[in-house]
Amino acid sequence: QVQVVESGGGLVQPGGSLRLSCTAAGFTFRSYALRWFRQAPGTEREYVAAITRDGSTTGYADSVKGRFTISRDDAKNTANLHMNSVKPDDTAVYFCNAHRISGSGPLDVWGRGTQVTVSS
Repeated sequence: QVQVVESGGGLVQPGGSLRLSCTAAGFTFRSYALRWFRQAPGTEREYVAAITRDGSTTGYADSVKGRFTISRDDAKNTANLHMNSVKPDDTAVYFCNAHRISGSGPLDVWGRGTQVTVSS
């Protein structure tokens, strides 16, 4: 079954840290770039971070640059989002997206999301 599943969300205090994971199955993981998006209540889904197929390049939204780090482990078919110095504005449902760069398979695979709540 083609899928990505997010995990690691929860309640964290402002200034704290959290690690989100995205575990893929059913497709050739190394052929896909990985991206994280988030959506807060009443807002549109927004881009957070991305990592290339080979892991050589990463990108971040200005709002998280310097605080979040994206990584991937192709041996485990997993991508992670390390969130540091979190703020209440980081509260959202976080979604993992796998976007095909080469080969065959679905163009985009989306997860169902994991809730992150930043509150004291």
